[in-house]
Amino acid sequence: MPQHRRLSSWSELLLKHAVANMPPKTLTLDDHPTKPLSSHPVPTSDLTSLLSDELLLLVFSFLPPPNLLSSATLVCRRWLRLAGRLHRRLTLLDWSFLHHRLPYRFSNLTDLDLLPASFVSPSFCTALLTRGTISVSLDIYADPPIGDAQFISCESISLGLETISSNFPNLRKLCTVAPTVSDSGLFAIANSCPILQELELHGCTDLALRPISVFENLQILRLVGSVEGLYSGPSVTDIGLTILAHGCKRIVELELSGCEGSYDGISAIGRCCAMLEELIISNHKMDNGWIAGLAFCGNLKTLRLQGCKRIDTDPGPEEHLGSCPAIESVQLQRCQIRDKRSLHALFMVCESAREIVFQNCWGLDDELFASAAICRRVKLLSLQSCSALTTQGLESIILSWPDLERLTVISCNNISDEELSPALSALFSSLKELKWRPDTKSMLSSSLNGTGMGKKGGRFFKRRILPGQQRLKVKPDEEPS
Repeated sequence: MPQHRRLSSWSELLLKHAVANMPPKTLTLDDHPTKPLSSHPVPTSDLTSLLSDELLLLVFSFLPPPNLLSSATLVCRRWLRLAGRLHRRLTLLDWSFLHHRLPYRFSNLTDLDLLPASFVSPSFCTALLTRGTISVSLDIYADPPIGDAQFISCESISLGLETISSNFPNLRKLCTVAPTVSDSGLFAIANSCPILQELELHGCTDLALRPISVFENLQILRLVGSVEGLYSGPSVTDIGLTILAHGCKRIVELELSGCEGSYDGISAIGRCCAMLEELIISNHKMDNGWIAGLAFCGNLKTLRLQGCKRIDTDPGPEEHLGSCPAIESVQLQRCQIRDKRSLHALFMVCESAREIVFQNCWGLDDELFASAAICRRVKLLSLQSCSALTTQGLESIILSWPDLERLTVISCNNISDEELSPALSALFSSLKELKWRPDTKSMLSSSLNGTGMGKKGGRFFKRRILPGQQRLKVKPDEEPS
């Protein structure tokens, strides 16, 4: 379709929609209603130039994103500028765009992710490395090429944060690299963005948490000290956790990823952050005994461990552990569970939990899973990809939980239907919700029923004899086609 025809069709479509929503007085092109209107078309190539910016924004708001709205931005510069005002979320890929075009192109952002643009881009021979939700271009000739990605200078990051603070006062969520030399950028964000509620700091250190107390309405905070396979460096220790505890007393959700610390830091957060309800600890490097600090989190409802190679090698005496009275959910995802003592200490602190979730955890066998018997109020149990756990180990625990209502068992290959006892079958019939797909082989065979897949090749594929190949031997039950 020619470009001028596409422009005309978009203009006619929006003009018809706008005319249907305009008051009768605005339909005239002249202030004198008695003057007859000309029957000739308006001598302009863009009929939407007659519409105000507010009316065009109203029309754009009815377009289903992102396809039609993205197509509308290709019509002209005005539409490009107006459509950018409807965007609320953006992931920045080029740091230079922040100073030159970002405030003009997207003026109403509330969710901004600066992390991909914060890495130094190699000038040649690059490869794309993806780690979780982060994708970074790496120099394949660097030594080492993986695990040592470099951030741009702290001065550039601080200047960028100051630019954001002066142009986006309605910012609610921000993901950035923590400047370690100058904290003027974070101070500017805290002073100019009063409604900021969610903050994510990568490459965070103790010094980067000095301006954290200025964020008055901060409720969700994620501190990433290092990401394995992407970047490493100084991390958050007990000093930073203590600064955080005294500065963010209204925080509701806290995630510590790749951070250090110990009993002192966790207990300080529990004493000062009385509103903390969810604590996420990912790939931690904490010292022994940090589990005992959880007892000071009086309102903690959800505890989640992700990607941890260990839980707590030496949690200390059981009589000093305490408990979290308000805990409801304990979740372990992609964790290596090798030590029975540390898992037993975790369940002792979380003995009031109503939900227990194990997902892709290595080493969880019958002996380790028996530690969950301490939690007597469990209503939901979810097991996914726990291949070392057997049917007997599962049955010995869940039969002792009188309040169990929901059970999920997926991809646990040592749990089979043939080993179910009558008591376990009776328990299944009384549950409110049951998701039972333990054996991946049986899942595959059931999903292939009726498709013909999984049969032997000689039975599934018919042999075809081409002309000139009739001399080949053919089985009696097959005929050349």
